[in-house]
Amino acid sequence: MNDTDLVAEPADRWRALAPDSVLLDGFHALKHALRFGADVRMVLTSDRAAVAGLAAQLAPDVAERIAGIGGIAVEVPAAVLRGLVPRPHPTGIAALAARPDRSANLAALARRPRTAPVVLLDNPRNLGNVGAVVRLAAGFGATGVVTTGDTDPWHPAVVRAGAGLHFATAVEQLTLAQLPDGPLYVLDPEGADIRELPFSDDALLAFGSERHGISAELRERADQLVAIPMQPQVSSFNLATSVGMGLFHWLSGRRAEGGHP
Repeated sequence: MNDTDLVAEPADRWRALAPDSVLLDGFHALKHALRFGADVRMVLTSDRAAVAGLAAQLAPDVAERIAGIGGIAVEVPAAVLRGLVPRPHPTGIAALAARPDRSANLAALARRPRTAPVVLLDNPRNLGNVGAVVRLAAGFGATGVVTTGDTDPWHPAVVRAGAGLHFATAVEQLTLAQLPDGPLYVLDPEGADIRELPFSDDALLAFGSERHGISAELRERADQLVAIPMQPQVSSFNLATSVGMGLFHWLSGRRAEGGHP
C-alpha cells in the first residue's frame, strides 16, 4: 500500500459515512459529543500532535480517547480535510457521529414528571440562533429543545453553533400535534411580566421566530402569555438571549424554592 492509498482510505471511509452522520466541526464539538455519550464514528485531523496538546490542556478527561495511543483521531493532509469538510474549524479537527435515536429523544421529552422545561422554538429561521439555544439548554439542564417548521435542528450549521451539545439534551423537530404535554408558557410582548410568574419544572417555554414572532395557533394554545420587560422603542431581543433569560428565570425560581440547579 502506497502513501496515496493511506490517505485515500480514511477519505473514502469518511465520504461513505458522512451522508448518515452528524458533522462535528472542531475540537470543542468533538469534546462535548464524547462527554455526553455520542457514538463517534470517525475523527480526522490535519495535525494530530496539535490536537493532542489541545486535548491535554482543555479536555484531559477525553484526551486519551481522541489522540492518545490508540486514540480515534486519524491524521490526514490539510488539503484532504478541506476537501471533506465545507468549512474546516481553526482547530484542524472534524468528526462524524451517529445521530441519537429519535425514539429515545421523544421518550425523554414525553417523560413525566419532568424535572426541567422543554424549550420550544416556533419556526426558527436563523441556524446560528438555534445552535446557540441548544447550547443554552444544555448549560441550564433543560430537558430538550424542540423546533417546529422546516428548519432541521441537526443541520450542520446548527450543530456547529451548538458546539456539540446536541448530545447533552434531547433535540428534535416536531409538529404542533406532536408536542409533549405540560403547561405551555408562550413568550409574547402582550403577556404578563415574567418577574411575576414562576415557571414550573414541567413547562414548555415557547419562543417565536426572529422575524414573525409566535404563530397564532401556538399563541391560542398557551396556558400563559409571558413578557420579558424591554425598554420602549426597542423592537425585540435576540432569540437566544430571550431563551437564556427564560431559562435563568426558571432556574432562579427553582433555587428560591429550595430546588437544585
